[in-house]
Amino acid sequence: MRPPVPNSDVDPEDEADAGPSGAAAPAPETGPPATEHEPHPRLHAAEEQVHREVVAVAKVVDPDDFSDDDDDEEEDDEPRFDLGRKQIIFGLVAVAVIVGVLYVGLPLLPGVAESFGRIKDGQPLWLAASFGFSFASFVGYVILFRGVHQLKDSDRMTFSASYQIVMAGLAATRILAAGGAGGLVMSAWALRQAGMDRREVADRTLTFLCLMYFPFMLAIIVGGLGLRWGLFPGPHTWGITVLPALFGAAALALAIGTALIPSDLERRLAKSAAGGGRFSRIAARLANLPAAMSTGVRGAWEHARHGDFVTFGAFLYWAAQVASLWAAYRAFGSSPPVAVVTLGFFLGMIGNLLPLPGGVGGVDGGMIGALAALGHGGGVAVAAVLTYRVFAFWLPTIPGFIAYLQLRRTVAGWKEERRQERAAARAAGGTGRPGSESPAAG
Repeated sequence: MRPPVPNSDVDPEDEADAGPSGAAAPAPETGPPATEHEPHPRLHAAEEQVHREVVAVAKVVDPDDFSDDDDDEEEDDEPRFDLGRKQIIFGLVAVAVIVGVLYVGLPLLPGVAESFGRIKDGQPLWLAASFGFSFASFVGYVILFRGVHQLKDSDRMTFSASYQIVMAGLAATRILAAGGAGGLVMSAWALRQAGMDRREVADRTLTFLCLMYFPFMLAIIVGGLGLRWGLFPGPHTWGITVLPALFGAAALALAIGTALIPSDLERRLAKSAAGGGRFSRIAARLANLPAAMSTGVRGAWEHARHGDFVTFGAFLYWAAQVASLWAAYRAFGSSPPVAVVTLGFFLGMIGNLLPLPGGVGGVDGGMIGALAALGHGGGVAVAAVLTYRVFAFWLPTIPGFIAYLQLRRTVAGWKEERRQERAAARAAGGTGRPGSESPAAG
């Protein structure tokens, strides 16, 4: 339900809900003020990928508008990237330059040419296995996405539609920086077009992020401490094992702590801020993000507690990604311990935090450096990492752009369905506002 807004104009379609006199029903005398739902505050200089992505969702999914009174107002046909043509061209050029440095300029350096010579000598069966694992990782991603964002009493969020949203978001990520924010903008736009209200998009997206990054943090904790304590073969240097584990443990502790925050914290503070000063109002606005995070963590816990297939999708995604890198190593005649490959992979993925389009260059260099610190660097690491990135990063870009075109057609079909629903509601004497579907409780 939309919170009452004093002195607002009455929508023509809202007159059906008005009182006998034709005037809009008065707002309740009690309750939070109209400013109870403020946009999520921006986090400047974010240091963690999850924070970056939460801010991206907050920019698109504005909880300040919970209404469904835009039945006759069509959503934009394009995702709201807030990017002009020059910025998109700049992103594509930046990607081209970085790719040129990695795959053209790097082989010219002394001692590196031999590493690139290994790529064409890779064992075909292991290269095929690396490609297959990469494909399986995207299957897991689609399973996770669809399970979290499944609509109740609607068949719009099919496996095909979920695939289109996921792959189109992947293509958007390639030309945008900040740890995958472009993909989240694309997803939020598509979910709104499917009929999900804004607040539900925000809550479900945060649940999705919590489920997605739980295996990430768990892997660096188990891998780091396992190497340090000698449970897994490999180096046990404190800086490359314990330090990442402490980071993962701190992230999980923070997530668990946010689950203890009341999900309606912003409403409680908004009530107290009604008669307070400026500090009280600022505190009420800042409460939006932790309250939303609390809802996301609780939603993720519900999925994990029931052991549903959604959680399996998150583990499948990361496990298949690591397996793809490990198979690439095997293709070039090396067989590093699984724990070493796993820890090196996740440490390298932190390169996504660098302000580079799609993390290009940051992940490649970070992964090669982390594996070298773990004792498995050199030419084989360069060949394995770049091969893995071709399979997991570059090749999926092509079907990603195709999926975006398919998604636009799918969205057009959803719009037509919603027009027919409104027409049927009006013909039945309703308000012409069928309401948006709510995701399944899990």
